[in-house]
Amino acid sequence: MSQQVGERTGLYGAAEDETAQRAAFTGGDVPVAVYGLGKMGLPLAAVYAAVSGNAIGVDIDEDVVQTINNGDCHIKREPGLSELVTDMVEDGAFRATTDSAAAAEEAAVHVLMVPTLLTDEQKPDLAALLSAVRDVGAGLSPGDLVVVESTVPPRTTTDLVVPLLAETSGLSPEEFGAAACPERTVSGQALADIRGTHPKVVGGVDAESTRAAALIYDEISDNRIVETTDATTAEAVKVFEGVYRDVNIALANQLAKYSRPMDIDVNEAIDVANTQPFCEIHTPGPGVGGHCIPVYPYFLTGAFDVDDPLLPTARDINDGMADYTVSMLRHVLDTEGVAPADSRVLLLGMTYKANIEELRNAPSLPIARLLREEGSTVLAADPMLDDWDDLDVERVALPDVYEQDVDAVVVVTPHDEFADLDWAAFDAPILDGRRAVDAGSADVPVYSIGGRWP
Repeated sequence: MSQQVGERTGLYGAAEDETAQRAAFTGGDVPVAVYGLGKMGLPLAAVYAAVSGNAIGVDIDEDVVQTINNGDCHIKREPGLSELVTDMVEDGAFRATTDSAAAAEEAAVHVLMVPTLLTDEQKPDLAALLSAVRDVGAGLSPGDLVVVESTVPPRTTTDLVVPLLAETSGLSPEEFGAAACPERTVSGQALADIRGTHPKVVGGVDAESTRAAALIYDEISDNRIVETTDATTAEAVKVFEGVYRDVNIALANQLAKYSRPMDIDVNEAIDVANTQPFCEIHTPGPGVGGHCIPVYPYFLTGAFDVDDPLLPTARDINDGMADYTVSMLRHVLDTEGVAPADSRVLLLGMTYKANIEELRNAPSLPIARLLREEGSTVLAADPMLDDWDDLDVERVALPDVYEQDVDAVVVVTPHDEFADLDWAAFDAPILDGRRAVDAGSADVPVYSIGGRWP
């Protein structure tokens, strides 16, 4: 028999047939709480609201909560999200709160979507996750399902989440479900990804948890549901996806360093190599930023008793690309007869990724710092950023970039707005870190990472 509290129905251990359980979920009898309303959490919560008609979003930021409850959206450039949030709030299917304990009392499905950061010692910082788990545990009821969508080190759900839920709730682990169902979304296409761009991975701490998680995600996603053997395997899937990209970007960045001694355009060689179907070399660039790819390797290294020189080496290569970019720029300036200490350098794009308002681990930050340490005056333009208080650069409005009398321009992050720039209007060499500039459209030398050096 399903566990019920008023109109609240739990799916874990439910005795009704699958058709009845699906009807309960899509009919609003299975309230869902999503903890964390950031770039990934808000799209997920909005989709849950659209499918179930009964979703609560939880966030510690009062401004975020108020914005959502006003029917507005604080996430930029996420197609369709603003309209979906507005519709769901107006329909009464979605609301936000800072009161996680009250949300936990009400919900029967609890979805954790808080970030996992790193400490100064490059260790996984699970403080936000465990804080949310404690709040969920305080309101947990028999039959509830807890879903870990946050990317976490493998074994987190089994070794940390379930014991803490049991401790704070007073329930036996057999009375509630827990599953790792890691997000597989990309900013700028989050709604499409949640709804089924990729198969959804689910793995429970027991068979019933897997079943219940698969049931609800089968309603949310149009793609297939991949059930892993257990929660740890599901956690590992997401970590491995990020590590794959970090290592392969490191390979591309390492190859880029051969361009000068070989006197070739490594990017051309990569493009041609990739015409062979078993070769998929990534694109070199000034570094790897964000809260995902440069973080996930640390979920493995040092956490398990494994001899692993590869992942730390890849991290060192990618972290070193800011130095490489600045050294390349130094040669560009030298070719122009400009000493670094006398130079004015314009950076185009400060955020870690195109069209994303996020500075975490952005390559622009060490690039700017290294240039300042050499005595350069650093200017920057970025249409995505509103808050520049913590950036030690001279802000330049996009329409004014041509008038800055700079000695070099560096494309760090290729926001869409830069596609409309008149590259011929710049009177300084361009170092294109992202292959975003058509060299034929400029009247000055254009160099690229991996391309031929001056």
